[in-house]
Amino acid sequence: MKPAIAITLVFLACCSNVVFLEFMVSEFPGSGNLITFSQFLLISIEGFVFTAKCGTKAPVIPFRYYLFMVTLFFAIQVGSNAVFSFNISMPLQMIFRSGSLVANLIMGMIILKRSYKMSKFVSVALITCGIIICTLSSASQVESHPNHTGDVMYDFLIWLVGLGMLVFCLMMTAWMGIFQEQTYQKFGKHPSEALFYNHCLPLPLFLFLAKDIYNHVILLNSSDPVLIPILEFSIPKMWIFLIFNNITQYICIRSVFILTTECQSLTVTLVVTLRKFISLIFSVLYFQNPFTVYHTIGAILVFFGTLLFTEIIPLGKAKIKEH
Repeated sequence: MKPAIAITLVFLACCSNVVFLEFMVSEFPGSGNLITFSQFLLISIEGFVFTAKCGTKAPVIPFRYYLFMVTLFFAIQVGSNAVFSFNISMPLQMIFRSGSLVANLIMGMIILKRSYKMSKFVSVALITCGIIICTLSSASQVESHPNHTGDVMYDFLIWLVGLGMLVFCLMMTAWMGIFQEQTYQKFGKHPSEALFYNHCLPLPLFLFLAKDIYNHVILLNSSDPVLIPILEFSIPKMWIFLIFNNITQYICIRSVFILTTECQSLTVTLVVTLRKFISLIFSVLYFQNPFTVYHTIGAILVFFGTLLFTEIIPLGKAKIKEH
């Protein structure tokens, strides 16, 4: 039942996490750094107590491997949450991140010198076309973003910066995945340890973002208070969203790590992809995010391309060759 529980938690926790994230960024688009820091802090505290045994248990994987992994992970997480300050909508961010298979194929060819069968390139072409269609459609809707200034040219340039950040995060995610794969092959899989050190070691880097984090703490404090019935005191509603965002993020990440050790990568990829599209649909319907017919076409292409890549939908019988 462990894989079934993990899959259920991935859908429940990860989808809920996106909902709480969107509640926050819809009101405070620049709160990404605060959200990322709080997530890192919570997972670090839990890992220090239960994984590192309060510092008494040494890591199996050498620190130098974690330092490189952590650098990539920190850049990815900060960049992914910061894009909302650059006129990037939630649907576009979700669709872009669903294109991770494209980045994995490109980085696999560059770093691992892999060659792939034709169906992989067909699927990548479909995913790429889907992302391009969604991106071009979103470009005409920059003025609908809550962070826009009214200066069309400036807002568009800011959007381009956000788009560049999405591409950077996508490629860094693929690079980190390859590095993790090579590291685990050498030292074995230690998901709890990797989760702890990936979140603990980058904490000092948040000092560079301290001013922005503090400013958004003040903004969260100014949000409308909500009365907690049982405890009979009120708390700003944005802090409630942040707390639940952290809890669901922790459950989401833990469930994905469990899934990677219990199931084949094909299953993991399919579950994560389906979860992203459920989140996308909910984001469009509930939060009324702009989603045109072009977004729909692009999303279908990305989803179909992912199914083709993972061979849920077969195309051809040749096998992947690696050399």
